[in-house]
Amino acid sequence: MRNTPQREVVYDALLKKRDHPTADEVFARVKPQLPGISLATVYNCLETLTQCDLVRAVNFERGPTRYCPNLHQHAHFHDESTGATHDIEVPAALIAKIKAVLPPGYEADALEITFRGKLPASR
Repeated sequence: MRNTPQREVVYDALLKKRDHPTADEVFARVKPQLPGISLATVYNCLETLTQCDLVRAVNFERGPTRYCPNLHQHAHFHDESTGATHDIEVPAALIAKIKAVLPPGYEADALEITFRGKLPASR
């Protein structure tokens, strides 16, 4: 990946506040630093960062794509009342147990777990 000032600022915005922002939210965060940046450029930067495995695209069926810079195996908790998404660490032993339910010969390269509900403060 060729490093550009735009990609650097977009990636830095994801690392500084790890709240799984949408492209629109990233755009709002980087616009003060790069007034000439367009939303299309932000989308292109996010696509490149995703293709280079620097961030993960996280999709929920009723919302826009969100971007996660945490590349370690983890789950997500999606607060349905606020729309916020939080990383949930999953012990490696539990991941191994979940993968053990696969039929013989099946190999999982990735496992995605999303919890949906409300945080205690949201109830």
